[in-house]
Order: sequence, then C-alpha cells, then structure tokens
Amino acid sequence: MNRIRVVAADGIGRITLARPEKKNALDRAAADELLDAFAHYASDRSVHVVLLEADGPDFCAGADLAALAGLVDADAATQYDDAMALGKVFIAMRELPVPVVAAVRGRALAGGAGLATACDIVLADDGARFGYPEVKVGFVPAMVMTMLRRAVGEKHAADLVLTGRIVNAEEAERIGLVSRVVPAATFDDEVHAALEQISRSPTTALALTKWLFYKLDSLSFDDGIAAGVVTNVEARSTEDFKKGVRKFTERRSRPE
Repeated sequence: MNRIRVVAADGIGRITLARPEKKNALDRAAADELLDAFAHYASDRSVHVVLLEADGPDFCAGADLAALAGLVDADAATQYDDAMALGKVFIAMRELPVPVVAAVRGRALAGGAGLATACDIVLADDGARFGYPEVKVGFVPAMVMTMLRRAVGEKHAADLVLTGRIVNAEEAERIGLVSRVVPAATFDDEVHAALEQISRSPTTALALTKWLFYKLDSLSFDDGIAAGVVTNVEARSTEDFKKGVRKFTERRSRPE
C-alpha cells in the first residue's frame, strides 16, 4: 500500500493516511486502499476498534485536485466509477462491525472532513479545523452530506456546505461534528485511552450496539423500540453477555 499504513495490535486496528506531502489528499488509489483496509478489519475478529489517523500536520485536505483534473474530460461512466470508489469506503465504515475512531489534527477539509464524519467517534485536538469548501471551486460535497446532516442537523449542515466556511475544533464540537476536543499536549494519550476503553468490550456487544444505533435512522419510534427489544434478546444469547453477567454477579457476591 502506498497511500496508507495498516497495523493491528492488542485489539486495536490502525489505518494511517500516509501522504503528508499531499496533505493526505484522497485519490482513487487512496480510496481503493482504504476500502481494502476496512474489508480486512471486518473479518479480523481480534480487532475491537479501528483508529483512523494521519501522518503530518493535517488530517486530510480532501480530494486530490490534480487527480480530479486528470478526469475532467472523462465520460460519465468513468466519473461515476471514480466517485463511487470513495462512496464504497463510507459504506464500509458504516457497516464495519466495530467502532471507527478518527484522530484529527490540523485540517480536515472537504472529503477529509467527510472521512472524519463517517467515523463513529471523532476526537480532535484543539488546533483542528473542519470544513466543506467544495462550493468555492464549483464542486459539491455530495456524498459526505449523508453523514453531515445526521451528525449536525439540517441548519448547521446547510451553513457549512453552502458557505464553505472553516470551523475550529470548539465550534465543531458544539454543533456535533466532533465527539470530543482534546488538548494538543495530551492528545496522543487521550486517544490511546479511548481506544483501550473500547477494545476491552466484547466484539459481539460492539457490533450489536453499532448496528442498532444506525438502524434507528430508518425506523419510526415504535419500530425502533421493537428493534431494540429484538437486539436486547439477541445480546442476551451471546456467550460474551453470559460471561459478563456471571463475572459481575460473582464479584458482587464476594464478602467484603
């Protein structure tokens, strides 16, 4: 792989965007490599959580404009195939049965902001910046709007995509684009602590929780409760749940 690095250890899978000289811009090769990495982790039962991070001072500047320039005169089928490559990455991230955590330093712009937003949890250092400036160059933040509207709501999303303005980490957290803002001085330690906390949970519980969390997008209130009941019962049937309950009750029954 030339665009990313993939390493796993101690229940944590890492995907690192590794083109700092290009501000980790996304081209077709990067999209294909990301898709392969997420597919790999989807079948690796030893991995409980995946971290998406980046080399260099910036997380990701978005689409590689030089690569897009090379497609200016391509036919519609070629354009569709190129766009769908990144779309498949977003779908794979959503379907991955374990959480994906973004660790964002510096700028996450356009498709880079979308890549962060597609993660389940976004941890940003206090110097991070986010934005969807595509309209300024005659482009559209098309696929990423699906995640953005769900993350921040209609009015905040419209403000971001129609003005193309850049927001700092504090505002990104306030509107729901970021899960937590972490001081730069302790960023690595706090990211690692969050990953370790998630990695200690059973994969069956993580998978069922993530599946239901996003399934609720398409359900009415009553249907959501019904799906919750079914998922609750399914969780009770897992060996991880049974072991967890036994361990808890045994601990509670021990004399002090």
